[in-house]
Amino acid sequence: MNISDPIAALLGPWSSQICLGSILLRIALSMLFGAIIGCERATKRHAAGLRTFMLVSLASALAMMLDVALADPARGLPVLSAAAVVGIAIISSNSILFSSRSQIKGLTTSVGLWASGAVGLALGAGLYAAALAGFLSLLICLSLFPAFETYLKDRSNHFEIHLELVNRHNLQDFVTTIRRLGLRIDDIESNPAYLNSGLSVYSISLTIVSGELKKYKRHDEIIEALRTLDYVYFIGEL
Repeated sequence: MNISDPIAALLGPWSSQICLGSILLRIALSMLFGAIIGCERATKRHAAGLRTFMLVSLASALAMMLDVALADPARGLPVLSAAAVVGIAIISSNSILFSSRSQIKGLTTSVGLWASGAVGLALGAGLYAAALAGFLSLLICLSLFPAFETYLKDRSNHFEIHLELVNRHNLQDFVTTIRRLGLRIDDIESNPAYLNSGLSVYSISLTIVSGELKKYKRHDEIIEALRTLDYVYFIGEL
């Protein structure tokens, strides 16, 4: 197998071949990379943590190594690595949850699992440089960008809230209040999950139209002000 990989060239020809040494190296690296990404997810209390990411990365690396080892031009290439990708996609989709507050949770973890599997496939193919670059990029996206993403999100003129009112008749009062504050309602949806709770629950899309609010107020400050209304049982940003 001819692989133009700088790390493989540095390690020697054995690292590009399917032999005991390269197999152990690829397995060790796949587990290490998966463990580091899994630790990052586990520290944020996500369902898919250390062991899940390790197993996904390991399984992908093993599948790709089997594909490479069993490759026969006369009969075509095995498709174990393709099956691994499909399996990872199924696992990733199962990590996406919908909360009762109309929130979709687990998207980042789901994509992280898929990306971790891709890193494992690269390792299994002996593409060490590509695997290392993918691993570092994935780690940066998961650990460094959330703060920047929160910064951008909190300064957007558009945001959504989960609203729980003591009584459905208070909705008109709430609408009047937020319009006076300089907010525009783009959409209101009633949440049926709280049908028998005695509360009136809504998901509301808002746009900041007031120039003053755009300059000085963050979403959490606006929500904190709305939380002081007597008829608001709970309010939070989605």
